[in-house]
Amino acid sequence: MAYLAQPEEQQKLEWLDGGQFAVLLDSTATDGQLTVGRFSVARGEAPPYHMHTREDEIFMLVKGTALLWSDDQEMELSEGGIVYLPKNVPHGYRITSDTADLLMICTPGGIEGMFRHVGRDMSTARPDGFEISKERMAEAADMYGQIILGPPR
Repeated sequence: MAYLAQPEEQQKLEWLDGGQFAVLLDSTATDGQLTVGRFSVARGEAPPYHMHTREDEIFMLVKGTALLWSDDQEMELSEGGIVYLPKNVPHGYRITSDTADLLMICTPGGIEGMFRHVGRDMSTARPDGFEISKERMAEAADMYGQIILGPPR
């Protein structure tokens, strides 16, 4: 076994709109080959409309429903649906169910650095007034090859 991390060993980060992002496999564990993460989020969670310049992204909606935008196309994503988004393709989503569970795979690895830069490690005390600001998100996007194209849809 090259790498194994049980759930209690996986880093959990506070993410957008009070959600959680768990780093299941990072680029260190996979020799830079990929990043695997899992979002646990609620209705309305939506990242800024963006595109990746370094990695292809796959995400699967394990539980819940969402609206997905890719370029100018809007689609409904139902439970069990999976999406492949090559780098340089603008995209975004919005959760439409009460809760959702999304599995994300990006290749090559490295995007976890953006989540770690912006999010808060939930194993540490929450600082007073913690928030994920637009400025911090833009800074991390720039550092990790993401281009924010607009607000959440």
